[in-house]
Amino acid sequence: MGSMHPDPKSDDDVLDAVGPRLRALRRDRGITLADVAATTGVSESTLSRLENGQRRPTLDLLLPLSRIYDVPLDDLVGAPRTGDPRIHLKPISRYGMTFVPLSRRPGGVHAFKLIIPARPTPLEPTPQNHEGVEWLYVLGGRLRLVMGERDLMLSPGEAAEFDTSLPHWLGSADGRAVELLILFGAQGLRAQVRPGPGRPDRSSPAEPQQ
Repeated sequence: MGSMHPDPKSDDDVLDAVGPRLRALRRDRGITLADVAATTGVSESTLSRLENGQRRPTLDLLLPLSRIYDVPLDDLVGAPRTGDPRIHLKPISRYGMTFVPLSRRPGGVHAFKLIIPARPTPLEPTPQNHEGVEWLYVLGGRLRLVMGERDLMLSPGEAAEFDTSLPHWLGSADGRAVELLILFGAQGLRAQVRPGPGRPDRSSPAEPQQ
């Protein structure tokens, strides 16, 4: 019978992976070390050393970070849920929309189901930009996609792929609920928008970000 004691090297590997995982979570949420420090009370230098692997993660450091990133401690340390094949999806509300994470590993490509709720009056576009590339596929409803100077409407079954460094905005085209799948990665190709046949651009250009 093998030893019941954990392998110290395996423990080290787990701890070494915490820093990059924390950095990926923070960047995915678009917040700075200063933001995290102000919210958690942990100094910016400590957070930086934690992300760079120069500081060992401890429970008193990980607990406030798990709260601000809204992920279980198991996800921070990469602990598998043994014996349970179920996927635990926890919706995230942002910008008046609901994101359901479909992927669990920090870094790389992130998969989400996005639900844009119905509204009496469709919202006016407020384009924003950030680093990365995004691919989306409309499941239901009519999506309005503003991307740079283009103003498009996508129906169920249509897809788009674009560089998110270009100002863009997603919303309902008619005020009804929209459901779509989104894949987001750090790098990608040039924008490739694919509206269906007979669906030209809307005549009005995107409004600039205020």
